[in-house]
Amino acid sequence: MQPIIKKIDVRSILTKSNIPVTDYAVNPYIGCTHACKYCYACFMKKFTGHTEDWGTFLDVKFWKPVKNPKLYTGRKFFMSSVTDPYNPQEEIYKRTREFLETFQGVDINLSLQTKSDLILRDLDLIKTFKNVRVGFSINTLDENFRADMDNAVSIRRRLDAMKILHAEGIRTTCFISPIFPGITDVTAIIDAAKNFCNLVWLENLNLRGNFKPKILKYVRAKFPELRPLYDEIYYQKNPRYWFELHKIVEDYAAKNNLEYVRNRDDFQRDFDAPPVIVNFFFHEQIKKISGGAAVE
Repeated sequence: MQPIIKKIDVRSILTKSNIPVTDYAVNPYIGCTHACKYCYACFMKKFTGHTEDWGTFLDVKFWKPVKNPKLYTGRKFFMSSVTDPYNPQEEIYKRTREFLETFQGVDINLSLQTKSDLILRDLDLIKTFKNVRVGFSINTLDENFRADMDNAVSIRRRLDAMKILHAEGIRTTCFISPIFPGITDVTAIIDAAKNFCNLVWLENLNLRGNFKPKILKYVRAKFPELRPLYDEIYYQKNPRYWFELHKIVEDYAAKNNLEYVRNRDDFQRDFDAPPVIVNFFFHEQIKKISGGAAVE
């Protein structure tokens, strides 16, 4: 089924952001045809008026020219917060490339986050930014599971693109998110990416909104042996699993001489190879855990 594509005019491509890592969010599209089944951005439908299922529509933004890009010197930009800047349709509409061309030569701090190797098309432009980082979202090495969860390119293609960018001197991030308990092999993914990324982010699967029952139904059907674990995490609200995984990653990092941090502010540091692993398991301060497990 082909997605519903619509062109829309907007006043600006820049949105002031309250996300700690950035000053501005840059979303050249509304919607995302990668159609990730766990995508938190589906909440956007509340504000855009779309009634279609998330992943089946894409609004292509056309904005007024930025009058003086140099006014944004030193600012941080994140591309993108509620879409992928390299949806397959970017090959046709080139909205992300237009943004890059507009800010070429301006000393901004730019982070690009994607699931697509289409980003390699813009390598010539990306290399002209002095402060730039490219992140790839990877939460499995199993292509069958990947295909069940999203319509993006294969994991192999994502890793190959990361390797090319890293070889060109671009700082790269492997964003292992969302981590599906009992399914995502975190250390195997780090093994696959650690030689060509500067940073590894870890984030747990947070189930909310209307995709929670869909994800749980999928897990129960495909991984019935994991039902007790998912019930413990997502119904009983017991975070024991995340503390145990934290220990596994901590031990892995020590054995592989990698720095492993658990500080929400550490992702703002300027990392160099070998990669630093940053843990985002604990989005809230945890005071006590049932069963006598470790506490925050």
